[in-house]
Amino acid sequence: MQTPSTQNKPGTAIALKLMAVFLFMVMAAMIKEATQSVPAGQAVFFRSLFAMPIILAWIWQKGDLREALIPVNLMGHIWRGLFGTSAMALTFGGLSLLPLPEVTAIGYATPMFTVIFAALMLGETVRLFRLSAVALGLAGVLIVIWPRLSVDADTLGTVGTIGALMVLGASILRALVQIHIRTLVKTEHTAAIVFYFSLTATILSLLSLPFGWVVPSTKDMILLISAGLVGGIAQILVTSSYRFGGASMLAPFDYAALIFAAIIGYFVFAEVPTLNMVAGAVLVVLGGVLIIWRERQLGMDRRKARQVTDPKG
Repeated sequence: MQTPSTQNKPGTAIALKLMAVFLFMVMAAMIKEATQSVPAGQAVFFRSLFAMPIILAWIWQKGDLREALIPVNLMGHIWRGLFGTSAMALTFGGLSLLPLPEVTAIGYATPMFTVIFAALMLGETVRLFRLSAVALGLAGVLIVIWPRLSVDADTLGTVGTIGALMVLGASILRALVQIHIRTLVKTEHTAAIVFYFSLTATILSLLSLPFGWVVPSTKDMILLISAGLVGGIAQILVTSSYRFGGASMLAPFDYAALIFAAIIGYFVFAEVPTLNMVAGAVLVVLGGVLIIWRERQLGMDRRKARQVTDPKG
């Protein structure tokens, strides 16, 4: 297995991470617009397919092409692809139904579920501090989605409920991906994990073809292709950021996505965050930051798992 070359350049690391987070939000906005008329499964196909040339060029430039194309645990990559692709499809479906900031806030339930699954599936010891942080974060998620849970005759209420449950389901699946990657990185090269996710997601998304793919308009085609290219670049930036800084230092900058989502949502989609969303997001972020701080205190190195975590949305 590879030994990554790292340098201690926190400024460079933070800049790369913030650029990646911003581009992921731009990509999400493109997907949100396109999925108003294009099915989520079709959007996953374009997102994954057009990210592959970017990722392959990056892998080739790094000299890791052989490692990327020859996996040790092929079935491990397939399972990771199944969980990750399902999470992406649910997120894209949620984006078509909910405001961008709300989708982003609910999506940050992933670290909470990761802690729970780590205890149940990996046998990790989870003590009171992290359990409290998980409870705090999940309470925040509940506050965000609570207005969506009261389904009545109003169509928007029903659609919003479906969207919230889709994004919550995606968060659970992404947590399973995180757990799976913690095992996968023991035998697999980072380049292989990144490449095979894009490949499996492209192939698996074709299974949605019988469920109503459409011929995209010129505008939607541009949005979908651009989303793939931008997502590929963002994935490279976030992976590269860990060459210059530690995971525990960079992890809190993931939450900058909430700021970017609020700005893009307001100016592009005229979405104004609700009081519930803001209050819940604060608790979600606080719970996530406490988990990150505690893992750093315990000396848990999540570096490789964070490098190859599923692309946002």
